[in-house]
Amino acid sequence: MKVVLLAGGLGTRISEESEYKPKPMIEIGGMPILWHIMKEYSYYGFNEFIICAGYKQQIIKEWFRNYFLYTSDITFDLTEEYKMVVHDKHTEPWKVTVVDTGLNTLTGGRIKRVQKYIGDHPFMMTYGDGVCDVDIRKLLEYHEAHGKMATLTSVMVEQQKGILDVSGDNAVRSFREKSSSDGALINAGYMVLNPEVFDYIEGDQTSFEREPLEAIARQGELMSYRHTGYWQCMDTKKEKEALEKLWAEGKAPWKKWK
Repeated sequence: MKVVLLAGGLGTRISEESEYKPKPMIEIGGMPILWHIMKEYSYYGFNEFIICAGYKQQIIKEWFRNYFLYTSDITFDLTEEYKMVVHDKHTEPWKVTVVDTGLNTLTGGRIKRVQKYIGDHPFMMTYGDGVCDVDIRKLLEYHEAHGKMATLTSVMVEQQKGILDVSGDNAVRSFREKSSSDGALINAGYMVLNPEVFDYIEGDQTSFEREPLEAIARQGELMSYRHTGYWQCMDTKKEKEALEKLWAEGKAPWKKWK
């Protein structure tokens, strides 16, 4: 089954890094967060990827073209004719298709643009800026068992601010600090989708999380796979630093591979 990775956005909330590279190419432990996500899927046996690129898409293409340069020792022999020798080449069992899906295309439009590479088959999809320790095999089994059109992974995110009870006249009737019970389920990505979802996407300016998923949900064809483990997106510098810290300490929950 093919895995679609959304990697075309501008990443404006982490502009300190994304000014120079696509957000999914921002590094955690010396490797792009996109690589971490692909390693997650590969651990469960999913090795064919379609990357929906956009902003600075050439950086993603160049990185995969030169993948062995980043993961192997290289000898450059400049004494006579130019010669390059790759030592102990480290590769992955991956087939990667990088598609330029446009600079300002929204998420639904990006998915629609790669339809020809997916064909009439179910596929997986997630965002290129969040890591997770979800069991992808169990996610797929859940999707196949319920028989609906779409499955998304949901996670509980805690409320980050204090809680107010405000009356109709704007008077604050009570205030308390946040607690673990104040969270809400959110869409964490890590979806399994049947090809019928393409019929719900009109064009480049369709946000997949709006009209398509809303319509699919109204029809009772959208299911949630509840994940109670680790999930974290990388929207801010603070979140990037937290991921870096986990990786550096050898405590990254999403790292299942050896």
